[in-house]
Amino acid sequence: MKRRSLLRVLTSGAALLGFSALPYGVSRLLAPPAPQPTNRAIKLSARHQDRRIFLRPPGALKNDVAFTAACIGCGLCGEVCPPRCIKFHARSGGSQVNTPYIDPAERACTLCNKCMEVCPTEALTVTKRQDIDMGIARIDQTACYPWVDKGICGACVSICPQGKAAIAYKHWNQYRPVVKDGCVGCGLCVEVCPHPSLPIWITERKSYSLPEKKKLL
Repeated sequence: MKRRSLLRVLTSGAALLGFSALPYGVSRLLAPPAPQPTNRAIKLSARHQDRRIFLRPPGALKNDVAFTAACIGCGLCGEVCPPRCIKFHARSGGSQVNTPYIDPAERACTLCNKCMEVCPTEALTVTKRQDIDMGIARIDQTACYPWVDKGICGACVSICPQGKAAIAYKHWNQYRPVVKDGCVGCGLCVEVCPHPSLPIWITERKSYSLPEKKKLL
């Protein structure tokens, strides 16, 4: 009798464990497949793999493992996003499936704060605009049109929601853009850049080396 009772307990426990894991498994199966990349994404990936970096929405936990664990994949941030820049990792995203990301080369963040306000977990926290840290912009001076004297642009400077605190023109040359400490990495400058190789892109702030930063300033 004891052996039969033990078998019943083990069988019931296994069934309960399998049933409790069902919603998670189903959600992964229902996640859409990865979309086909656009022409601009294909060209950029072929030339500069290191520049195609997906960003987390503003106010996201800096530790990506913690963010993935905190995010429940509810999709609310994407629903309220006015520019529809927030996308979600598909089945090819592995453990990150259904978690939000932004591809600034396609559609950048406008820093409206709506995603942070609607998030039901600590994955996204309401943060003041100047304190947001999605990354920081970098400029390749060997490709940027004004820096190589191949035309006047200024699109990145004009679009920046942070103004001159984030990106401005180099002193004594009003058309060469330089990145400032006030950049929060929203990626609008990346979206509007007309150069096919995107000589401006977003990187992690900690990887933005001081020597290169001095050169840009």
